[in-house]
Amino acid sequence: MDPMMRLILAQGMLGLNNGVFYAMLSLGLAIIFGLLNVVNFAHGALYMTGAFVALILYSYFGIWIGMSWLHIGFWPALVLAPIIVGCFGMLMERYMLRWLYGLDPIYSLLLTFGVTLVLQGLFINFFNASGTPYPGQPESLRGVVNLGFMMFPKYRLFVIVFSIVVCLAVWFVIERTRIGAMLRAGTENPELVKAFGINVPLMITLTFGFGSGLAGLAGVLAAPIYSVSPLMGADLIIIIFAVVVIGGMGSIMGAVATGIALGLIEGVTKVFYAPAANTVIFFLMVVVLLVRPAGLFGRTR
Repeated sequence: MDPMMRLILAQGMLGLNNGVFYAMLSLGLAIIFGLLNVVNFAHGALYMTGAFVALILYSYFGIWIGMSWLHIGFWPALVLAPIIVGCFGMLMERYMLRWLYGLDPIYSLLLTFGVTLVLQGLFINFFNASGTPYPGQPESLRGVVNLGFMMFPKYRLFVIVFSIVVCLAVWFVIERTRIGAMLRAGTENPELVKAFGINVPLMITLTFGFGSGLAGLAGVLAAPIYSVSPLMGADLIIIIFAVVVIGGMGSIMGAVATGIALGLIEGVTKVFYAPAANTVIFFLMVVVLLVRPAGLFGRTR
């Protein structure tokens, strides 16, 4: 294979790895904004919290079996951490954000920005600002796979496949099932939905918790790849907002498709001009907004 093509494919795979994180995080953000009209700036902090929950479960919790201590490793954390983060998100919606419904979205943006600073401060206080490696990567996902053009880590390949499956499953539930129809109806015409005996406030709380849980899930997946740090979501949230804007605010499929595509573009850009890789997403955002202000998949009102 031509060396340049090999390099492009290799960087494309690494970019795809980043892209699925963009897709999953922007998916949760799009659900919260599209269904609840809440600009959740704390989404990056919830992603960071998911990674820390996985680290805390491994480091401080487990069970004794015989004469050995069995840590709560990656697979249990993949289930428990999103639930814990989702429950925190539901508490945040119930006791903080609910008071802001009907007001300008800037109020929810400022509130969730404050929540971000509080969470970052708490984790910095207990774990300091430097990154901590997550030691719980499953043994079955260690090593590499020969893709023909590169040796690719098994775990990163698992993350790509798993994240795409999760994103498509969430899209299907929201866009193609009765549950998704009730969610959309409950946010567009809550009085009508209440007439059918559906508890709309509870449904909104569960929706916010689900979107938060997706951020926590992404954090668990990221923990074995990146250092677990209180600041790991600070820069990422800006990129995620750019992804959501390009895809169309509130568009579920737009968030998924745009996140994956921008990850690939970012990876391939490193081949031709590496310094531009950090800004290419924002350049594309400017171009898209000039041509189509509602985003690629957004609806013009």
